[in-house]
Amino acid sequence: MDGSPALLLLLALGLCEYGHRVGQPVCCPGIHGHMYEMKVRFLDTITQLQLGQRLELECQTDKKDSGMFWVRQDKNGILHFIAFISSLSKTTFEGNQRTSTHFEASKGNTFYRLVVKSFTQKDEGNYFCLMSINQMLYFSPGLPAFFPVTTTVAPTTTRPTTQHGIIKKDPFLETPDSETSMKEMNFFCDVVIWAPLAGACLLLLIALAITIALCRRTRRRRCRCKR
Repeated sequence: MDGSPALLLLLALGLCEYGHRVGQPVCCPGIHGHMYEMKVRFLDTITQLQLGQRLELECQTDKKDSGMFWVRQDKNGILHFIAFISSLSKTTFEGNQRTSTHFEASKGNTFYRLVVKSFTQKDEGNYFCLMSINQMLYFSPGLPAFFPVTTTVAPTTTRPTTQHGIIKKDPFLETPDSETSMKEMNFFCDVVIWAPLAGACLLLLIALAITIALCRRTRRRRCRCKR
């Protein structure tokens, strides 16, 4: 394949998009009606991606003598060229470079592998492998690779319940007004309890004084009678 593989891929995708827009028949990529079977999978069983993890992908096909593109579709639907692996196992990365510090690519008998050395948020997306055969592009199914979505729970704050703009106060909640009313109630209780008790004591004292006075008068009369 002559020239930059990334440039050829972008030109082919651009031609396909332009043909769809103007309504002209163009040989476009698609998984409907293709002649070649392509399967993409993770080499290792992955339950949850982690930052900095090594991610290995493999694309299998029954076409052995054709090169393979690796493409990533980000969250916005934009396609990004990653690498091209020729039928002779020669690799070309972004910028028409033979090597990459972030990716590795290789070819086996019927498979093409891509390795993301350290997976980051910029690498999230759907990964595809595709072939260009006789001016036709053949896509594999997309393989999603995303970090798990983390949800943050907002702190719960207790607020007073309102009804028609009126705030309901807790009857047991101590406020300055409630303290004053409690003092007044205690004073009233003291008056109610101690006033009758004090009156009863006063009556007892009066009765005792009258009794003592009567006893003295009685003694004096007895003494006079004896004389």
